[in-house]
Amino acid sequence: MAEVAQKKIYKYKKVLSNPSRWEVVLKEIRTLVDMALTSPLQDDSINQAPLEIVSKLLSENTNLTTQEHENIIVAIAPLLENNHPPPDLCEFFCKHCRERPRSMVVIEVFTPVVQRILKHNMDFGKCPRLRLFTQEYILALNELNAGMEVVKKFIQSMHGPTGHCPHPRVLPNLVAVCLAAIYSCYEEFINSRDNSPSLKEIRNGCQQPCDRKPTLPLRLLHPSPDLVSQEATLSEARLKSVVVASSEIHVEVEPASTAKPALTASAGDDNEPNLIDCLMVSPACSTMSIELGPQADRTLGCYVEILKLLSDYDDWRPSLASLLQPIPFPKEALAHEKFTKELKYVIQRFAEDPRQEVHSCLLSVRAGKDGWFQLYSPGGVACDDDGELFASMVHILMGSCYKTKKFLLSLAENKLGPCMLLALRGNQTMVEILCLMLEYNIIDNNDTQLQIISTLESTGVGKRMYEQLCDRQRELKELQRKGGPTRLTLPSKSTDADLARLLSSGSFGNLENLSLAFTNVTSACAEHLIKLPSLKQLNLWSTQFGDAGLRLLSEHLTMLQVLNLCETPVTDAGLLALSSMKSLCSLNMNSTKLSADTYEDLKAKLPNLKEVDVRYTEAW
Repeated sequence: MAEVAQKKIYKYKKVLSNPSRWEVVLKEIRTLVDMALTSPLQDDSINQAPLEIVSKLLSENTNLTTQEHENIIVAIAPLLENNHPPPDLCEFFCKHCRERPRSMVVIEVFTPVVQRILKHNMDFGKCPRLRLFTQEYILALNELNAGMEVVKKFIQSMHGPTGHCPHPRVLPNLVAVCLAAIYSCYEEFINSRDNSPSLKEIRNGCQQPCDRKPTLPLRLLHPSPDLVSQEATLSEARLKSVVVASSEIHVEVEPASTAKPALTASAGDDNEPNLIDCLMVSPACSTMSIELGPQADRTLGCYVEILKLLSDYDDWRPSLASLLQPIPFPKEALAHEKFTKELKYVIQRFAEDPRQEVHSCLLSVRAGKDGWFQLYSPGGVACDDDGELFASMVHILMGSCYKTKKFLLSLAENKLGPCMLLALRGNQTMVEILCLMLEYNIIDNNDTQLQIISTLESTGVGKRMYEQLCDRQRELKELQRKGGPTRLTLPSKSTDADLARLLSSGSFGNLENLSLAFTNVTSACAEHLIKLPSLKQLNLWSTQFGDAGLRLLSEHLTMLQVLNLCETPVTDAGLLALSSMKSLCSLNMNSTKLSADTYEDLKAKLPNLKEVDVRYTEAW
């Protein structure tokens, strides 16, 4: 019987190898399909052979009309119900999806084929064209009038009506298709990676087109090893993505002829702002931006939306979180503001989920790597808010089994600035975090401890929790009696109101060194600064502090020795007032509107001035 079937198949293969009239060919295909379906011997060879014959026929006859294409697809449809299409046939189906996405063939014939692929495929790595066909099919659905609504209904059909999807392969297969599609959107950028800028340079270039004079060129050194997807959907060489570990950031400053004032990477030096904040707030030297073409943009929108849909299913969320934990996206995607902004919904869903198996996936997959927690926290490349998502992530992690010294130590080393800023604004989770840092002796530096205490005492909830802590920790009371800190650094994005709230909360009579660099303060904060009698060093780098504030400082802070006005909007009108500050020995006016005449006047009237920076000014 098997021999008879083989002879019939051979006969049809011979007939269809030399087609004459397509009406005859179509009739022969239908007969071949009927023969395969009615054969008593039902095995893979009997069903696959007709598909292979048709696949070869189509590959050798590329000049068929659209109607002939559709007739052939309809004719072989019954065989596709229980068989995956061979590779060449997948190529043919992909072409049809691209050229005729609104064809009824897509809905009526391709839908059950794709459903079968998603339910039963075990490894797209061995049959990548099945993945490509699924990808093109979903894009075709997105081209219909209802667009994403049709895609959403398709995802719902794949999940099933119950609360638990009965098909374990559907989710990993859908994620594999999404990852491949999103990768393809950035292929043009990935293929031109030679001498490409770093992740943060790309992102900063995208967010902040630099219309100012050249600023500090920053380069990230020692990036963490590549992250690869757990799925075998893409080859390792194609799916690698570099993620910068905040604990491994180093700064290399260009030679003095082109560099701005140097950043210091010393953890104990409060003279300059937090390194991560500098990297994210200061515009990078690169002007490269991620701009996708219309088709890539539509593809990205479609597949990120699918990831968002997947995250809405409670039963899928644990596996989805696990699949995305290694951050299986190219670095170009992570540098693209639109992508990270849309993906934020998925990360929020993980952060809101009370199950430890879900929210623990926000953390890195292993030590030395950054996870979603780092990327979406203040200073991370994906952060586009003032820390709301960061606070919710910390809240859920601390509420689980992460209230440990190790976790708090990590926050203190990498995210202390954002924690203090959010606590200053009354966030209860961050107030609790700061109290725990004090209670567990996470912070060694006395000045930093005093700054945390002042931050806690600036809000009602903070003051209450700190008093409760002091009842348990007598040493903290002793520390506070010794007076306020001598050094203080405000986190980036701090405002005039934040500074006022902090300075009004404690004793700062001993404060000698204050850094407001890369914050959002303006001249309005000067009325608070002049109440600091011991202040000797003030850093206003890259703030909006202007002439009015400078005139007020010059009248009251006559003992100031070091002043950094780099990249502030001050002009000659304010800078001339500095001539009364006879104690100034270091003055940075880099990238201000300083004129040559004003510079000469200041040099003549400031006898102790030893260090001065006037680069990128008229006086340079």
